[in-house]
Amino acid sequence: MSSLPLFKSILVRNARHSSIIFCKVRSFSNETIENQHDKEHNSSEIKHKILIESLKYVPEKGWSKEAITAGAEAIGYPGIIHGLFPSGGADLINFFQTDSNLKLVEKMKEFQKEAEASPVAPVDFVERAIQEKLLMIVPYKKRWPQAIAIMSLPPNVPTALASLLTLVDDICYFAGDRSVDFNWYARPIGIAGIYKASELYLIQDSSQDQKRTFEFLHRRLLEAVKIHDIICKGDSTNPDTKESIVSAFVTARNILGLNWNR
Repeated sequence: MSSLPLFKSILVRNARHSSIIFCKVRSFSNETIENQHDKEHNSSEIKHKILIESLKYVPEKGWSKEAITAGAEAIGYPGIIHGLFPSGGADLINFFQTDSNLKLVEKMKEFQKEAEASPVAPVDFVERAIQEKLLMIVPYKKRWPQAIAIMSLPPNVPTALASLLTLVDDICYFAGDRSVDFNWYARPIGIAGIYKASELYLIQDSSQDQKRTFEFLHRRLLEAVKIHDIICKGDSTNPDTKESIVSAFVTARNILGLNWNR
């Protein structure tokens, strides 16, 4: 019986010791996770700074690792850091597309505020949005054929398509098109085609202030409105055709993992 207090004392001491060890392990684990998050944040921040700076060298060096190296060195990082971007030029192009899409969203928010005082037709809103996006490409116009070629390579097609679908979805959304019927699916497909056609026209346009490109864009949008009116006439469109277009669009969106719930 006399050994019972001693046994209890040992149990209490061991429990306290285990608790201390557990707390230390838990603290170490939390610190490790926090450090990992800090490293990931710092890495993303460094990449962002390098890519922004690298865009300045695209007109001279193209969409390439050389441009990324020059950008890194310009802000004090060793040129070898381009290894952070295994896809090279494709990483730089994707950054530009993502960044310009985000900037366009901010522009379209401004357009919406202006439209509250002076309403505009959705097609005019779309036209202005596409013009803004094309103007973002102008500083790199001479190198844009290279960007198109790089993003047309099989490994880069999903990323390029995701960027395009995000762009047209944002434009439709801010233009006021938020339904989810057949017409909602048809319109982004039409806008995507018009945008890409205008983009191709832009790279060969030598007119002042891209005047011919914007005239081309305007004509295509007017044609699209006419076609859209025909499609929207009740029985004139085969139900199977509607279903095929909707299915194709939804499938593409799902494959790319895009979530457009707003």
